[in-house]
Amino acid sequence: MSQTRYTKDHEYIRVDGDIATVGITDYAQSQLGDVVFVELPQTGARVEQGEQAAVVESVKAASEVYAPASGEIIEVNPELEGAPALVNEDAAGKGWFLKMRISDASQLDALMDEEAYAAFVKSCC
Repeated sequence: MSQTRYTKDHEYIRVDGDIATVGITDYAQSQLGDVVFVELPQTGARVEQGEQAAVVESVKAASEVYAPASGEIIEVNPELEGAPALVNEDAAGKGWFLKMRISDASQLDALMDEEAYAAFVKSCC
């Protein structure tokens, strides 16, 4: 069974076992505007929680995408290279950025669940 957690930087991490799918939230893509480019990490790279894992560029700005947990990048979304607008169309689905094998599942405990994230967005933004 997968679980989804959220960061204060508007990334999501959907975990199924020790494999996690990472992307930006629908709120984040709506704030960025039209996404025109996504820079993804190399497969096999290791990232630490809170480190830059990717970059997303829109017509408004470029933003870092931070790793919600530590681990090894095992896959990147090949569709984003030719169609970065997938992030705008389906941020939590087809617009995912990377998949990683998480190294410390306890890091997920510090992240927000869907209800807490929704309250965070209402209060902060």
